[in-house]
Amino acid sequence: FDHSLVVNKEAEKYLPREPHDMYDKVHLLDFQPTCENLVIYIAEKIQNLLPPGIGLFSVRLYETATSYAEWYASDNQQ
Repeated sequence: FDHSLVVNKEAEKYLPREPHDMYDKVHLLDFQPTCENLVIYIAEKIQNLLPPGIGLFSVRLYETATSYAEWYASDNQQ
């Protein structure tokens, strides 16, 4: 099981010197990593990796067992 820490890069100064002692991975982002913001970020990352002709339908990110954010391609088409 991977223990990752996802924080705004502005918070980096508050991290312990060796955060990897506590976490397997530390991800510093340019935005506040709320569940809603992360689902958009993940959708964009995945879309950029897909080959031509393959589209992403949706992304669901659980914050807790009953709380989640969803992203649907159909809601985000221009």
